[in-house]
Amino acid sequence: MSNRNPMLAKIHIAAKELGLDDATYRQILERLTGKSSSRDLKDHQLAAVLAEFQRLGWTPPKGSSGAATSRKPSGKAHVRKVFAIWSDMCKSGIPETPTRASLLAFVKRMTGLDDPEWMTAIQANTVTEALKSWRKRVEDAR
Repeated sequence: MSNRNPMLAKIHIAAKELGLDDATYRQILERLTGKSSSRDLKDHQLAAVLAEFQRLGWTPPKGSSGAATSRKPSGKAHVRKVFAIWSDMCKSGIPETPTRASLLAFVKRMTGLDDPEWMTAIQANTVTEALKSWRKRVEDAR
């Protein structure tokens, strides 16, 4: 259990660096573990959450265990948040075509930009709110 506090700290750092709001963070925890608070997780569940955050683009600080993702994550938290929400929606089966190209097309429709990396924080907020609304509509209809 001595590993627990550093793992909890990494989870909270990763969530912040990914730009996850509280609701999105708790939805990811719930999806992965069935629990909405990291303090209720066992060590193996904490490791699963860290692995998911890495898959979403978080890179642990140097000297930490865990490999980086193959695709270089954005240096902008607001862009990483868009990708994190999209990824979470894909795992829930919400978009009919759960691909990166589909997200790029969605971002283009919302902002007129060909690349999410070019979004301002305000544009990214518009996209994240649209994605959250889409997810809520689908979940309410289920």
